[in-house]
Amino acid sequence: MSHRAVTTLLFRRCLSTPATALLTSSSARTSRKLSQRGFASLQQKSSGSWQTAAAGRPRCFSVTSTSRSSSSAAAATEVQYESEPADRQYSITIGDIEARRKRDGRLVAGTAAMADIDSFKTFPAWRQLPKARRWDHILSKESAAREPCVLKQAARHLKKPGLISLGGGLPSPEHFPILNMSMRVPTGQTEFTEAAAASEDGGATVSMGKYDASQALGATSGGSGPAEYDLSIALNYGQSKGSAQMLRWVTEHTELVCHPPYSDWSTCLTVGSTGALEQALRIFCDRERGDTMLTETYSFSTALETAAPLGIKVLGVEMDDQGMLPESLDDLLSGWDVKARGSPKPHLLYTVPSGQNPTGATQGAARRKAIYDVCSLHDVYILEDEPYYFIQMPPYQRDRPATSTPAPAQTSDEFLQSLIPTFVSFDVDGRVMRMDSFSKVLVPGSRMGWLTASEQIIERFVRHAEACNQGPSGFSQAALYEIVEKTWGHEGYLKWLAHIRESYTQRRNILLDACEDHLPAGIVSWTPPAAGMFHWMKVDHTKHPDHGKRSILELEEEIFDLCIEKGVLVARGSWFAAQPDQPQTGMYFRATFAAASASAMTEAICRFGEAVRESYRL
Repeated sequence: MSHRAVTTLLFRRCLSTPATALLTSSSARTSRKLSQRGFASLQQKSSGSWQTAAAGRPRCFSVTSTSRSSSSAAAATEVQYESEPADRQYSITIGDIEARRKRDGRLVAGTAAMADIDSFKTFPAWRQLPKARRWDHILSKESAAREPCVLKQAARHLKKPGLISLGGGLPSPEHFPILNMSMRVPTGQTEFTEAAAASEDGGATVSMGKYDASQALGATSGGSGPAEYDLSIALNYGQSKGSAQMLRWVTEHTELVCHPPYSDWSTCLTVGSTGALEQALRIFCDRERGDTMLTETYSFSTALETAAPLGIKVLGVEMDDQGMLPESLDDLLSGWDVKARGSPKPHLLYTVPSGQNPTGATQGAARRKAIYDVCSLHDVYILEDEPYYFIQMPPYQRDRPATSTPAPAQTSDEFLQSLIPTFVSFDVDGRVMRMDSFSKVLVPGSRMGWLTASEQIIERFVRHAEACNQGPSGFSQAALYEIVEKTWGHEGYLKWLAHIRESYTQRRNILLDACEDHLPAGIVSWTPPAAGMFHWMKVDHTKHPDHGKRSILELEEEIFDLCIEKGVLVARGSWFAAQPDQPQTGMYFRATFAAASASAMTEAICRFGEAVRESYRL
């Protein structure tokens, strides 16, 4: 176990109400068990911060700031190192990012340019943080065997002044039949609605030309200087890691949200989280070793379908309304019998901590830290899949109008403080690969997201991408750059996320109101989701008149068929079972409040209720 696995971390963030639930009895049991193995118990500080500490091993590394709006230079003067660098709590602000960019000057990154992620980091003392652990012992043979793409590596020479390249097969931009690309988008100055985007004061037409980044254009564009990105760069071959222009934004955003507590963290773009997961599984799992992936009892069906043809066994860990139970995870790993199981002890865990798909469960801060500590204890690597992280919602209240929600955060600071800490934010070992995506919060058709992990793991991921998908589309990178970088910036993007959260909160409330009104009480039950876009409904099979005569799967199929007959589609819970070969112990259905209108959602739930009543002969 790493000497940093039980380090002290302080989270000085005001957590939102859904995230600040007191330790459950299950978490308390986990705390006691971990305490017996050298971990201190989890505590909730009266200030709202969460603390975990290494029993009997006080170590200090503090990073404080006089205010969250202080500049990088001011923050640097507040960095204080004492004894061993183990406490690694820090934060940066958008103002800090802007100050660093001003010092750095214009980003010059041409076609196929390699990006230096470290140059985009803002925290002034990041180099003094300890490095991540190495993970050579869990890499698959396939991943360990991958070598760098020689043609991609040769692109590093393109930045040499006066170099004439005859080495790479980069087409000339003059043969790209696209002179410019434009979009109409909301600016966020008024609202983020379609109506605002169409209006004069709330929308703007943004465009990118083929040669906007050339010096020649800069000289004729009102003296403002050339742009940093254009279509001649975006639409040509590039590095599989992604363009430097988008990687700068992604790195800054990651540091702003996650503040990784080790020095050699890195990022890279992906073709979306599904593609990223497939690559991750091939990096960490080996069919010949008989590797197993741990996940929730009910998990994202596509993740399960990705693992199956790779020969990866999947094992479900028990859950409650906060998701995966850390004590169940610890019990499973502590009692692992290699001979009886016929496979080595698992070293990989896949989880969706916020608004889990399909159950909608959200892990609180203490739950996440307890899971991390169990993984540290058993040397398990974590795949943190977070497409719904920013859609964290206030508690559902039936006695208020479905369209009434609390006022959105007024500042980016307040929005960030309302979020539950990420796994990356207390990842002192570098044992977490976080998968972010634009799919659920911007446009799924972009097929673009990004990873955060240690340099070693990012390097292995990029080696795979070079021989696989070669990174996300240049069109996607160009379009998203114009929106999140040029139009919104970090401040505007966080305001957009607050807008999305408010919209999904309204949708969730409408769906839950309909469930209260139209589903048979005592038969259908649920826990209101605190994040994401899914609602998980338990239908009590023990109260079915055919209980004991027909299986749960048969009853589930009957209700599903009745739903289709009545004109509503809901997802069957068994589709998400991590171990479908095991007997089902409960009957569940998943509904989404992502897209249907208010009236359509209400009618759909009414039809679902009718299907349940007909099956139960009520």
